[in-house]
Amino acid sequence: MLDCAIARARLMPGRGPVSRLADDLAGGRLAALGPAASNRCELLELLAGVSDGRPGQGRDHPVAAVLALAAAAVVAGSRSFTAIAGWADDVPADVLEGMYQRCGAARPGAGPPSKTTIWRVVTGADTAALDAVTGSWLMARASAAGTLACPGDGGDDNAPLIPVRVDGKTVRGAVNPDGSQVHLLAALAGQQGVVAAQTEVGAKTNEIPMIIPLLDGLDLDQAVITADALHTQRATADYLHRRGADFILPVKDNQPGLFDALDALPWRDTPVACTTAGRGHGRIETRTIQVMDAPGDLPFPHVSQAYLIERHVTALDGTPLSDVAALGVTSLDATRATPQTIASLVRGQWAIESLHWLRDTLYREDNSTARTRSGPRAMATLRNLAVGALHLAGRHDTTEATRWASRNMDRPFTILGLTS
Repeated sequence: MLDCAIARARLMPGRGPVSRLADDLAGGRLAALGPAASNRCELLELLAGVSDGRPGQGRDHPVAAVLALAAAAVVAGSRSFTAIAGWADDVPADVLEGMYQRCGAARPGAGPPSKTTIWRVVTGADTAALDAVTGSWLMARASAAGTLACPGDGGDDNAPLIPVRVDGKTVRGAVNPDGSQVHLLAALAGQQGVVAAQTEVGAKTNEIPMIIPLLDGLDLDQAVITADALHTQRATADYLHRRGADFILPVKDNQPGLFDALDALPWRDTPVACTTAGRGHGRIETRTIQVMDAPGDLPFPHVSQAYLIERHVTALDGTPLSDVAALGVTSLDATRATPQTIASLVRGQWAIESLHWLRDTLYREDNSTARTRSGPRAMATLRNLAVGALHLAGRHDTTEATRWASRNMDRPFTILGLTS
């Protein structure tokens, strides 16, 4: 049986699609892995389980090899199928042949795939499987590096907590046949921030019910889910409680009864538990948090503590710019999460928003010409993979790291673990 690192990850697939793919790879029930199958869960091995709709999965250009080349090209900054094909043309022949041999290609010397082949594979890819295997690979790497749980978390009992941030993004350049836009919901996990799961939000639904299928494929033991106020829903809280996960959720006007109950709590008599200050972008931001045990009659299930965060922003000369107060609830009690921990996890939600900003600015996702079939979601997955792999390599200056990766053909392959 294939001894995969994903089986040992803390926040890893339960019985969802990633786990089933891992089991199928282990049992040989998916596409042949080729002669290089080893006791490690390599990206090539996992990509071999993604169907792209071509008969025989491509005689000259196996799906795993084409997707791996596309992923490496995205690490190097490629934004379009034309750019990916041009980058693949420059891959040294011996590197290309070695990769194709490891994928069991019938003709390993066939040369790089054409733009048409790359387009056909990427836009025909089973995106649910592609999201599953890339999330599996990233989480295995994060688990092996020990970067899932945040240091210093856990309150008095010192139990580790694994942050999982949920947020959605519309791919504005992509339009479905019915005129709707492609909208993707993702879960970003761990300190380094890797996309553990992603799903598409259909035109006839919204993000609220889709958070459950998004998280169904993950083992949520010790996970703390953060999201925006849209997901502050009783059904979501019940689901997370059943799964053994915790939550920290903001409360706004979409839950008026809960908002009013929290707003009426004696915050004036509650001391500030933690204050942080930061300076940047021509302003100074001061953040405070107050935390209290939640009253038993709150109209929301599984809440242990309530919090109030206030943000005061001034210009460098002291001129007030903004003052914002944010209420919220968490299922974590005081023995498991200090006020500092809650404040850190709330602020950490920006990480997934930052990922979406990178996809828009670095990769120009909203201007992408990948607008048909599975192309928009598949390219978003490859961008998630590229950013996550760079983070795991210790590079959070993603734009500069992409330039660095593009200057040496070996670097994208090394970052993705594609070297033999």
